[in-house]
Amino acid sequence: MKKHLSVLFMLMLVGLLTLAACGDDSSDGGSDNDNTDNSSEDNGSDEPVTLTFFSSDGAEKTFDDPVAKKITEATGVYLEMDYPVGGNDEAIPLMIAGGEYPDLIFAKGDLGKLIDAGGVIKLDDMIEERGDNLKALYGDQIDRLRNSVDDPSIYQVGTYGVENQPLETSGTFQIQLEVLRELGYPEIDTLEDFEAALSEYHDMYPEINGQSTIPLSLQGSDWRWLITVGNPAGFAGGFPDDGQWVIDNDTGEATYKFVLDEFRTYFKWLNGMNAKGLLDPESFTQTQETYISKLSTGRVLSVADQDWNIGDARSALIQDGMENRTFAPLPVVLDESKTHQALKDYGFAGGWGIAISSTSEHQEEAFDFLDWMASEEAQILVNWGVEGEHYEVVDGERVMFDEVREKLETDANYSKESGVGYYIYPFPQWGTAAVDSNGQSITRDNKEQVIEGQLAPEKDALAAYGMELWIDWFPAQDELEISNHGAAANFSIPSGSDLQIIQQRADDITEQRITEAILADPAEFDGLWDNMLQELEDAGVEQLNQEMTELTQSVRELWGTN
Repeated sequence: MKKHLSVLFMLMLVGLLTLAACGDDSSDGGSDNDNTDNSSEDNGSDEPVTLTFFSSDGAEKTFDDPVAKKITEATGVYLEMDYPVGGNDEAIPLMIAGGEYPDLIFAKGDLGKLIDAGGVIKLDDMIEERGDNLKALYGDQIDRLRNSVDDPSIYQVGTYGVENQPLETSGTFQIQLEVLRELGYPEIDTLEDFEAALSEYHDMYPEINGQSTIPLSLQGSDWRWLITVGNPAGFAGGFPDDGQWVIDNDTGEATYKFVLDEFRTYFKWLNGMNAKGLLDPESFTQTQETYISKLSTGRVLSVADQDWNIGDARSALIQDGMENRTFAPLPVVLDESKTHQALKDYGFAGGWGIAISSTSEHQEEAFDFLDWMASEEAQILVNWGVEGEHYEVVDGERVMFDEVREKLETDANYSKESGVGYYIYPFPQWGTAAVDSNGQSITRDNKEQVIEGQLAPEKDALAAYGMELWIDWFPAQDELEISNHGAAANFSIPSGSDLQIIQQRADDITEQRITEAILADPAEFDGLWDNMLQELEDAGVEQLNQEMTELTQSVRELWGTN
């Protein structure tokens, strides 16, 4: 189904693409799942059953690549996938207004709205009666799938790996490998170090490839403001990634993060970067397309972004022979008193997942499909692709073909076209630390594979720093506390609650006022910041902190981590 259709037609599309039936929120089980074409058999036909699937993340795509075809062969299910237009956040409310839903729904943080509307079913009975793969996957972590203390039912599965070992970082400050090389591979641990490196290289090379050099560029014109502006401030302050919150791991006390002094310090530094001409002046007006195009020229020295958001630029740089202008992650913090939390163990995050709709006529087929996606067979397929086409087995070990690995590294569309790695998220996944029944890593993201996939200038830089992996530059996971609440960014906020309403008000204030403060004359910064704090107080930030603290503590109670 086409993605780029007007939101005005969403109700019509949902109606056409779902088979409406009278549903309820029960989930009575059927025969044991044998993981073999249940959908086709139940339908009395060899033809696959089509399940409509709405995902809040993704891009327009048909389910016909080599990996998708293998999934259909194994499950008897063909997915008809739909995504919100331009990331529109009204898709779920529009579904609810129409009262009919796709068979499968990945709603991210909007699941609560669907539960309140009776739009999704409870999965507890199905998991118990026919969910052997899901039970094996989640084990003693299954309580993290539960909705709330008041309603401890399971409505969704998937999205995040259960057993994880970080081998790479994402979301940190990142700097060009060429900058590191030219400056003799300096230590860059603080904002002061970071700024000094950018300033020195910029002075040496005011132009790159005939265009003006840009020391630091951000993408703050849309929802990515949270990713490239708001979140890096927390990372620099030594805080874990809990979305808009800083949470005490011992007590569960939550604070709306932008009221803390560390955030003031960070944004005052960013204000200074702007005043010195080191910040891209288009950081808060450029489109994503412009941003990626700019990075692809090789003239942007650094970013503060997630790898998934700049993957297209990385591929373009490699294709154009500018591997040296790709980026290396940095453990940058405000000062030496802070500890970077990039490798923090959040445990299985729970929170988000794929639900089955109450109007679906194929609830059992949909569940069996999700359960199969949690199987070893499925995990190998979605991570490695099709044996003989994408990888081979050598001495009992899976080995990716060189040409496939190269395409995954250099062609931004290859994963989508081949299916290799495309169906890991948001489906059930074992995680980067999991191994199969033969003891081999279930994912391609093991240490040997990561090292093998490093670019030549990356290897040079790592060797100069005496490291094998970029994570060696960061505080090790065992030096950091394990989160007792997972990641607060994945909490399901009750729809229409004071917490939801006040946080939206606070988010609107901070995005506007912080942007203004960054771009202001440095002499005006403190006054603007103080005015923002007063606006937040007037908007009810104290109540907001209290509401979030109560929610965090209820999650800890539900998980047994109090």
